[in-house]
Formats: sequence, C-alpha cells, structure tokens
Amino acid sequence: MHLPANIRLPVLLLVWSFGLVLSAGLAVAEGLPARFVGDYSGSAAVELADGTSLKRDMSVSIRMSEDGFTVRWLSVSYHQAGTRQKSYEIAFVPTDRPNVYAAAMTRNVFGHAVPLDPMKGEPYVWARVSGDTLTVFSLFVDAAGGYEIQQYDRTLVAEGLQLEFQRFRNGVPQRAVSTLLTRN
Repeated sequence: MHLPANIRLPVLLLVWSFGLVLSAGLAVAEGLPARFVGDYSGSAAVELADGTSLKRDMSVSIRMSEDGFTVRWLSVSYHQAGTRQKSYEIAFVPTDRPNVYAAAMTRNVFGHAVPLDPMKGEPYVWARVSGDTLTVFSLFVDAAGGYEIQQYDRTLVAEGLQLEFQRFRNGVPQRAVSTLLTRN
C-alpha cells in the first residue's frame, strides 16, 4: 500500500510511538516497577532474645538491571564490643509467574543465572511485588531438615520505604524489625 507523502511521516511517527509505548510497557511488566528504584536509609532499635535492644542502621539500594533488578542492603549493628556490618546484594530475574522474581545468585553449566540450592545449606531467595510492597524471602534448610525463613517487606510510603522484617525458625518467631527507610 502506498501512502501519500503528506501522511507518510505522521503515520510512521504514530507507529513508532505505539511500538515505543508497547515495549516500555512490556519492560515494566517483566521487571520491577520503577517506583521502587532508589536509595533508602534509616535506623531501628532491635530487641534481642534477652530483652535488651541494640541500635541498627540500615540502608537499601534498588536498581534496575539488564535482566531484572538488584537489591543491595547494608546493616550496621552497634554492640558494646564494637560494630558489626553485614551487606548483601542479590540480582532478581522475572519468572513465568507475574510479579514473582527468582534470585540469580549463581550460574549453571550453561551460564544461566539461577538460585542457590537450599538442600546444600545455601539460601533459596525469591521476591514478589504485591501492590506497593516489594517482599524478599530467604529460606535456609539446616542439616537436620529444620528451616529458617526471613521475610523483608519493603512498602512504598510518602517518605520512602516502610521496612517490616521477620525471621522464623521452624515456624517460631525469632526476630522482627520495623522501621522507616527514608528516600535519599
């Protein structure tokens, strides 16, 4: 079909714009919604098993990646003997399930990013997005077949992210932390 010269450019621009919008929509559907991307930080008083509490500074950085997104978090605990720092960075890739992401923590023999194996004592990690909440789960299976599961809910709020952390061992609550992480 041959189009007159005076409508050829507007039609081409319309088709190009539609393709751009469609591809952007697919990228958001496959990856993390962009509204989570950013750097956040805050502090919390963490209650210990003996009833005392200790101060913990926390930060999280959420970034888009080529295949999905990454979550990097850091916590600094203040003890009488000094400070202890832990940091983690995990890449997540989309799965066949909407809004569910697999951790890409190692590579298989074909070079594909895959989760770790909980039957080898490694954590099995995955994420999901439900509304305004990005949740990261981490499951550990111990040598006796018991388990520990950690759940990090990061919910978007006006100031940044509301963090709700819970850790369970064999179904028994071990620790919970709740704090606001402000957007930097």
